[in-house]
Amino acid sequence: MPLKQKKNPPRTASPEERRRQLIEATVTSISKHGISGTTLARVTQEAGLSIGLVNFHFESKEALLKATLQHLADEHRRLWIKESSRPDIDAAAKLRAIVDAQFHPKVCNRRKLAVWFAFFGESEHRRNYRNVSRAVDEERQSVTAHLCASIVIEGGYVGVAPHQVSQMLEGLFDGLWLNILMYPERFNRRNARDQVASYLHFCFPRHFQTGDSDPHP
Repeated sequence: MPLKQKKNPPRTASPEERRRQLIEATVTSISKHGISGTTLARVTQEAGLSIGLVNFHFESKEALLKATLQHLADEHRRLWIKESSRPDIDAAAKLRAIVDAQFHPKVCNRRKLAVWFAFFGESEHRRNYRNVSRAVDEERQSVTAHLCASIVIEGGYVGVAPHQVSQMLEGLFDGLWLNILMYPERFNRRNARDQVASYLHFCFPRHFQTGDSDPHP
């Protein structure tokens, strides 16, 4: 039975809005069918647009996939950098904001996690994943290492290496994202965030508490 065609968006939509519609449709298609099963025809059907329109905005499927990955990376970066850049909060609050952003429902949902791991898991698309995400990941790790260094000085912690803590946080983020995607009956945003809070409490017991409530259940 053929899929039901979605209602077409208004004809007056701007080029930026059309691109966004196509990218959102690509996210949905990849989450359902994977990268290999995502075709321009499926994307346009999901978006309710014509195949000619997707060809106008993106010269190839590869260009659309790269734009989709970049969109997710930019969306994620905007979320964590907004709060962690505030001048009126201390280093611990900024680090907590980065953790909160990592498990915000806007980015940490099974639909979008499926897309991240689709790029990560398919060898032919892994280069795009590295090219797009490397700068964002390295920036976040650099920021968290700097914040950890400030917390070490402020709290007088001994034997805590800020760079190692930031590396461990990146590993926890990736691993917990994968667990949320693969085992939703056992892992969710709340307990994932609590696990990170427990690790930060182990490193900085005077600055972080275990079992902090999740602001985004």
